[in-house]
Amino acid sequence: MITSKYSTVSTGRKLLFAAAALALMTTGCKNESTNFTTDVAMNVSVQEVKMKPIEQTLITTGSIKPELEANLKTELSAYYKLQTNPRTGKPFKMGDQVNKGQLIVLLEDKEYSNNANIEGAELDMEISEMEYEKQQALYEMGGVTKRELVNSEKTLLTSKQTFENAEISIEKLSVRAPFAGIITDLPYFSPGIRVETGKEVLSMMNYGTMLMDLSMPENLMGQVQINQAANIMNYALPDDTLKGRITELSPAIDMEARTFKGRIRVENQDNLLKPGMFVKAEIVVDQRDSALVIPKDVVLTEGNRKFVFIAKNSAAEKRYIRTGIETLTETEVIEGLKADERLIIKGFETLKNRSKVKVVK
Repeated sequence: MITSKYSTVSTGRKLLFAAAALALMTTGCKNESTNFTTDVAMNVSVQEVKMKPIEQTLITTGSIKPELEANLKTELSAYYKLQTNPRTGKPFKMGDQVNKGQLIVLLEDKEYSNNANIEGAELDMEISEMEYEKQQALYEMGGVTKRELVNSEKTLLTSKQTFENAEISIEKLSVRAPFAGIITDLPYFSPGIRVETGKEVLSMMNYGTMLMDLSMPENLMGQVQINQAANIMNYALPDDTLKGRITELSPAIDMEARTFKGRIRVENQDNLLKPGMFVKAEIVVDQRDSALVIPKDVVLTEGNRKFVFIAKNSAAEKRYIRTGIETLTETEVIEGLKADERLIIKGFETLKNRSKVKVVK
């Protein structure tokens, strides 16, 4: 009996000790698991914070047109004669470069030229000049009266006006380039055919300088100003950005569309932009020549506060920041970061302050 009782107590003690040991082992495993999770380093990529220029822009789109453009029509009915381009030795054609005042088309009409009588008008003017000079000399010597001198001067003025009118009439037979540029359209007429009045015979442009008309929402009126810079881009020119400047702004608001008009002038010296192209304009409303600039997508929010993570001593450090001007992809940091600190740009989404991190490329 005694032996049986002792055996039972001994067995109970063994079971108690085993249960306690098992509990200790379980608790230890849980603690190890917890410690292991806490100590795992998250892989992150970093970027040193640097000073660089940044611009805040407003984006608008539209078609671009040349500053100089002309469509010339005949001012009278006459016979058509296309001139020869001295640069090529061939008749002028679309795409030719021409100088200001260069004769492109000559219209011929003998009757009209005779009526203008430019040669006779020029001779009359020369005779009147000689007569006036003679009357001046005689008047100084007392040979003619003041009235005779004035009549001579009047005759000279009339002859000059007659000659100028003849020149204007004859010039209507010449179709000349009003500015240096490129022929964009040259309608075909058979040589020697009579062309009626008002027929378009020449179109040309100079697109070394281009204009872009804007239509912007009224809420931007306070941000857009005369002389602001603009970056001009076209999908066909992905590697080229041209510089423009706002030259005109309307103070009036369209009551239906709630927009106002403006105009950008673009220097296009290499003729990269072509007339009629659809372009995007980024109007620079604010800029910094040197600022702390970081990628916009790494900025997180907590209520009304913004923050980022930096890598410091193998841990992530949470930094609250204040931002300034922004672009589509970048933002200026005014407070909270210093130059050359290592900003976490990948793997930051699940980080907490003091999380262990491992910097990888």
